[in-house]
Amino acid sequence: MKDNLQDRLLYRFLRYAAITTQSKRESEIIPSTPGQWELARLLMKDIAELGVTDITIDEHAVVIGRLPARLPDDHAPVPTVGWVTHMDTVDVGMSPDIHPVIIRNYQGGDICQNKEKQIFISVQEHPELLKYIGQDIVVSDGTSVLGADDKAAVANIVTALEVLAENPDIPHGEIYVCFVPDEEIGLCGAKSMDMSRFPVEFAYTIDCCEQGELVYQTFNAGNAKLYITGVTAHPMSSKNNTVNPILIAHDFMNLLDRGETPEYTEKTEGYIWVTGIEGNQLNAVLDLNIRDHDREKYLAKKEYLKACTEMMKLRHPKAKLTLEMADDYSNIKDAITPENRKCVDYLFQAMKELNIVPLDIAMRGGTDGSYISTKGIPTPNYFTGAHNFHSRCEFMPMGAVENSCRTTLKLIELITNG
Repeated sequence: MKDNLQDRLLYRFLRYAAITTQSKRESEIIPSTPGQWELARLLMKDIAELGVTDITIDEHAVVIGRLPARLPDDHAPVPTVGWVTHMDTVDVGMSPDIHPVIIRNYQGGDICQNKEKQIFISVQEHPELLKYIGQDIVVSDGTSVLGADDKAAVANIVTALEVLAENPDIPHGEIYVCFVPDEEIGLCGAKSMDMSRFPVEFAYTIDCCEQGELVYQTFNAGNAKLYITGVTAHPMSSKNNTVNPILIAHDFMNLLDRGETPEYTEKTEGYIWVTGIEGNQLNAVLDLNIRDHDREKYLAKKEYLKACTEMMKLRHPKAKLTLEMADDYSNIKDAITPENRKCVDYLFQAMKELNIVPLDIAMRGGTDGSYISTKGIPTPNYFTGAHNFHSRCEFMPMGAVENSCRTTLKLIELITNG
C-alpha cells in the first residue's frame, strides 16, 4: 500500500475505475448493469479487511457495513453517522470503459488526453485547470467520462477507513458506510435501500464538484407524463372527426412559460422542462421534468400541469388525456431543523479547521441524500474535488481529492468530540 494519502486515494480510485459500472436508464432491474455487482462485491472484500463488520448486500447490490465504535470507557455518547456514495458512472453516449491518464506535476497549458486521437482539454475552454498548477491531475483518455463521479468518493470512504484501521489511537463513534447503484438514473439505489439496515442519526454523501463545495440545498424534483389519445379518420372524412394528438401536445406546451425552462433559469429558480415527445396519428406522449428549490413553488408547478391538462380536455373533448406525476426527490434543506442542523454545522467547522473555503451552493440537481433525507436522516453533501462531471473533460486534481478525504476524517473527529 502507498505511503501518503494522495497515493492511497489514487490507488483506490484506479482500482475501482477499472470496473465498468456505467448505468443504463432503459434497464428494468436494479442494478442496471452487471459491473455494479462486481464493484459491490469488491467493496465488501475491501472494507471487511479494514475492520468493517455486519456487511450485507441485498438483491439490488446495495452494500452496507458497520464500523464499531472505538471509544474510551468514559467517553460521552457519540452520534451514529453514515456515509453514502454511488457506484455507477453516467452514460453520456461515450465508451462505458474508463482508462485514466495521470498528469504528474501539471505545469499549465492544454492537457493531452489521447495522443493517438488528438483529444485535449483546452485551458481556453476550461481555465479552472490553472488553479491546480503543481498538482497531479487525473483525466480520462477522452473516449469516456473519468468516473470521479462518484468513484473518487468511493475511494475517499475506503481510504478513510484504512486510515482509521492503521491508527488505533484515533477514537470514533459507530460509523455506517453504504454503497448504492444507479444514482445517475434516478437515485434508484438509494430508493431501494432498506433503511432499517442504516440506523444512523445523520449521514453524508460525497458527490459534487470542486474543493469546498458544500450542499444542503437541492431541488425538489418530480417527473410527469401526459398521455394523449386522439381520433383517427381517413382524410375523406376527417373534417369534424380527426383529433390530432401531436397538435394537442403542441397546444399543451404552448401553455408553459418559456421563461421557466433550464436555459432561462439559474441559482434557485425552478422550471418545467419538456424532455421528450413521441407521437403518431393516434397517440402522443409528452415527458416533463418539474424542479424547484421552494417546496410551495414546486407543488404549484404540479398543480399548474393539472390545470393545463384540464384545459386541454375542455378544448379537445373527443381526446383522452391522462397526466401521471411522480416525485423523484426533495430539497435536503426541508429536512434540516434546529435540532438536527449539527450535521451541516460540522461541515462548515471541518472546512474552517482545514483552511478550506466553503462554497455553500444551492445545487441545481439532487444527490442520494435528497432522497435519504426524506426518510428522517438528514444527509448533506460535500465535494469530491473533481471538475466537469458528465463530460470527457472531467478532471481530478489530487490535492483537492486529498482535501476531500481530510474533510471526511475531520468530520469523524469533530463528531467524536461533540
